[in-house]
Amino acid sequence: MLIRDVRPWGGSASDVLIEDGRITRILPHEAAPASGDDVDGRGRLLLPSFSDVHVHLDSTRIGLPFREHTGAPGVWGMMMNDRENWRNAEVDLPTRVAGTLERMIARGTTRVRSYAQVDVDCKLEKFDAVIAAKEKFAAHADVQVMTFPQAGILREEGTVEYLEESLKQGADVIGGIDPSQLDRDPAKHLDIVFGLAEKYQVEVDIHLHEPGTLGVFSTELVMERTRALGMQGKVTMSHAYELGSVNEATSRRLIEEFAELDISMATVAPSTSNHLSLVQLVEAGVRIGLGQDGQRDYWSPYGNTDMLDRTWQLAFTNGFRHDDHIEMALAVATMGGASIMSSTSPRLTGVEDRPGLAVGDRADLVLVDGETPTSAVMDRGTDRLVIHDGRVVADGLRVLAL
Repeated sequence: MLIRDVRPWGGSASDVLIEDGRITRILPHEAAPASGDDVDGRGRLLLPSFSDVHVHLDSTRIGLPFREHTGAPGVWGMMMNDRENWRNAEVDLPTRVAGTLERMIARGTTRVRSYAQVDVDCKLEKFDAVIAAKEKFAAHADVQVMTFPQAGILREEGTVEYLEESLKQGADVIGGIDPSQLDRDPAKHLDIVFGLAEKYQVEVDIHLHEPGTLGVFSTELVMERTRALGMQGKVTMSHAYELGSVNEATSRRLIEEFAELDISMATVAPSTSNHLSLVQLVEAGVRIGLGQDGQRDYWSPYGNTDMLDRTWQLAFTNGFRHDDHIEMALAVATMGGASIMSSTSPRLTGVEDRPGLAVGDRADLVLVDGETPTSAVMDRGTDRLVIHDGRVVADGLRVLAL
């Protein structure tokens, strides 16, 4: 396949040849001979496709009528609200999950790490729905499924058994959540999470909402286990809103240790100013990716399946104005997340790194209208074409049958 007249990362007009799922040549526009398999880029930007590495497909209400938000404050209150409502939606759960994933793909996301809640209430029902969506769109996107104890591990008897069963059934990642604040026994919580990860040879993703010094304390326990078990490159901290709130020395130390232990971070572009500096994380070589989080669900009315929209939010909440910083946010949303899903994918090497479009790279790409990468983030156009593993999988916000 030859993609004609595109501008990789906003550069000069080029023709990009794809063979066996990889970029094999990048030539000045019209330097390559034409063929019937050509894709007309029409001067659009060529970017790596998006990577959503923090999404809750299992709680989505995308495509359903808008409803009043009824959640109570705090993780437990929000979770109980979800429990009271998720079975009563207008459409069954597998249809909602698959429909949301389809919309994500149509808008340019071909790498997804989705949470799948597992607890004594839903048992494996939500997990099964996410697995089914993964299988349905296996030719359109790479999807990792994380078994996730949203209600904690220790508060309700039987949770550990459901987590282990989901791992036996093919979960790619095991999650943990607020080991100090929610379960109130961080050592036991993390011993279970890392023990199951070691037993089933999966990665770990810790969902952390804990404030200030408490969040730092839990993070230090995670780093301690990562080092002791040799799990460098296999652990992600998600959210971690407050790790930058203690003092500059603590923030600097955490960033340095994350880089040393190859612990990744997944952000959802929160409004708080207490998170670790995105620029400093990238400059230190910490793997960092972006996610939509919940999408118009029982937790929040935000989220719309469009990672270009969430990239705008990442730039806005960080106060970015210069093009190099806004383009860095775009690199985080694309190849930054890819480096979390596969440790063989290189980390961003600095603010000006624009990976993913070199000869030899896998052809996971999105064409989008825009004058420059920054203007694409600002305008968030809808003239998009999506390529996964060297094949066109969506065009004009519509997923194609393969």
